[in-house]
Amino acid sequence: MKRFKNSFFYIGVIGGFSALMYWTVLLGEKLEQGRNIVIPATGKNQWQNFMDSLVHNLEHPLAILLAQIVTIILVARLFGWVCKKIGQPTVIGEIIAGIVLGPSLIGLYFPEFSSALFPAQSLGNLQFLSQIGLILFMFVVGMELDLKVLKNQAQGAVVISHASIIIPFALGMGLAYFIYQSFSPQGVQFLSFGLFLGIAMSITAFPVLARIVQERGLHKTRLGTIVITCAAADDITAWCLLAAVIAIVKAGSFASAFYIIGLAAAYVLLMVKVVRPFLKRVGDLHSTRENLSKPIVAIFFLTLILSSYATEVIGIHALFGAFMAGAIMPENTRFRSIFIEKVEDVALVLLLPLFFVFTGLRTEIGLLNDPYLWKVTGVIILVAVVGKFVGSALAAKFGGQNWKDSLTIGALMNTRGLMELVVLNIGYDLGVLTPEIFAMMVIMALVTTFMTGPSLALINWIFKSKSVETLQEITEMNKYKILVSFGNPERGKSLLRLANGLTKKLDDNATITVMHLTSSNEMHHYNAEEYETESFAPIIQESKDLNQKITTLYKASNDIDADIAEVANKGNFDLLLIGVGQSIYEGSLLGKILGFTTKIINPENLINQVTGKESLFETSPFDDRTKTIIGKSDTSVGILVDKGFKKLDQVFIPIFSEKDIYLVLFAQKLIKNSGSQITILDAAGQIKNNAEINELIRVIEQFAPNHINLISERVIEKDLLKQNNLMIISANSWKKLIETKSVWLSDIPSTLILSDKN
Repeated sequence: MKRFKNSFFYIGVIGGFSALMYWTVLLGEKLEQGRNIVIPATGKNQWQNFMDSLVHNLEHPLAILLAQIVTIILVARLFGWVCKKIGQPTVIGEIIAGIVLGPSLIGLYFPEFSSALFPAQSLGNLQFLSQIGLILFMFVVGMELDLKVLKNQAQGAVVISHASIIIPFALGMGLAYFIYQSFSPQGVQFLSFGLFLGIAMSITAFPVLARIVQERGLHKTRLGTIVITCAAADDITAWCLLAAVIAIVKAGSFASAFYIIGLAAAYVLLMVKVVRPFLKRVGDLHSTRENLSKPIVAIFFLTLILSSYATEVIGIHALFGAFMAGAIMPENTRFRSIFIEKVEDVALVLLLPLFFVFTGLRTEIGLLNDPYLWKVTGVIILVAVVGKFVGSALAAKFGGQNWKDSLTIGALMNTRGLMELVVLNIGYDLGVLTPEIFAMMVIMALVTTFMTGPSLALINWIFKSKSVETLQEITEMNKYKILVSFGNPERGKSLLRLANGLTKKLDDNATITVMHLTSSNEMHHYNAEEYETESFAPIIQESKDLNQKITTLYKASNDIDADIAEVANKGNFDLLLIGVGQSIYEGSLLGKILGFTTKIINPENLINQVTGKESLFETSPFDDRTKTIIGKSDTSVGILVDKGFKKLDQVFIPIFSEKDIYLVLFAQKLIKNSGSQITILDAAGQIKNNAEINELIRVIEQFAPNHINLISERVIEKDLLKQNNLMIISANSWKKLIETKSVWLSDIPSTLILSDKN
């Protein structure tokens, strides 16, 4: 009755008020008399009016800006992904994406499309929005600086850092002397032109360098600490120099710039002595997500905006204010991590690509249409590399580093990345750089950033370290070695329990290495150690509970799946254990079969369904990530489908073919080390006719009687499956179970799927 009552009320309200509105319109039409109302023409003109309105909407500034943002993000992510796959920083791909969308490629070959998507009148909106992205980015860069490390390592690092600035700065000014008459804009003083070339040559991309250090596992080494400290000191010095250079360029002379520099010094003093202590008190009181409320967040954002506004008004650019605001944020690591998460996604994913494309729209490589211009570009690149790479390396060598570390420092300090583009755009906006020089310098930024990875690889190849020989000795040790790779700590505990069950009575004849890799795009160098500690804490506690010695391995990675396989291969491990999450199969037919009945469908799977890569009824035995690891690994791989795995008292092993004989060896390990009760199913009658398998089982029964139960039933009861703690099955047999949609799958316990490579 209640349902009908609600329906009558709904119909009455909607119908009654609709009739009232219609009656109001009829009365309103009588008021139109004498007001010269123009009624749109009917027929073809109505369609034309609609089309005209649609075109007008498409050409609206907001519609154009939104279309630009969508295009820019998609193209930037595509090129960034390509560069990530070839081992280069994603920033290179994003810079290339900007050049591709600009007049150098799309504008050259598809001018109509380019002018429609990036009309000249829309570039102002794009520029201001990209500047907001830059301000947020520089705020993050400032927060990423670890001033404690800078203080502790300052003595040696400052020498290297300042040498890596002054040498390329001097070479840049020397280069300016030779190209000033040919390439300097009319009306620009040599001082302004020379200073900007000098600062452009001496900059280092601190964020890119920090991520490279993480990805190569250097962040906890002495060399990594030196490089990070040098880059931090370089960043602070370079931005202070840039502020001074901007002041001199705007003022026109050193003398006139003193007023601006004086104001800037007062601003810095105010930020350090007054604002910083205030923010520290606020940060100490609100260092968790629970008490970091919106009014508190507003205080820090207001500090950022006011700081940027102050430096823009003073005349040293808003970006310096954003950098300074980030640098004086509370040093509490947890606070900075939370705040960076709030800012970084919007800044890096949404707004920063707009800056790359805006830079690309300014970069006209087609202007370099003469061999002489390319020769000048080559000279610029040579001067940049000699100044930064060689200058940093020589300073490091003079400071007491060996040649390998010195050259590594030089290669890393030569990374320019996004920071170079920031400097170049400031110079372009001030009218100090011509379009030709701007294009040459953008190419230089790309080349010097791109060469970092290959340079480091070449240096490591030339100077083969003793650590590599030590690793070789370890890999040749006659031990049973298991590598456990985990993402989620809880799943890592299950994998460790399984590894322990296979080895715990082998004592010193077995080793377990537990590895955790993190995407380099999600990590910041300053909180890497804390993140590592948090990730491994549950695993280390579990190892203590199990009385199991483990070795931990942690690094940031550009390609986690490939790196897992690479570590397993280089370490000559006997077994690689990885986990497979329920979320992979949630919402799919396979998920329902396995008992993962959650109705949420992974968003990535939805994308894959649209592209045809995966369907809702996908019955593949593994997800793409697991397939990649298995395909690239030269060692045996065990994939744990964790359904609450806790112990190894009862283990079920189905044998479907003669190729599954290696599973009996795992049964032997479990009986010997964990005293497991093993039930082996001779599913296809392969065991009774196979002398090798029978001999293995006989040997096991001799040293551990009554631990193996051999059955050959065709129909397996649900209770038999459910009473086991673990099922061990070969990858080929697992594939058959999935393809045939076996009735077993909904009742199986936690399952270890083994792909044998031995």
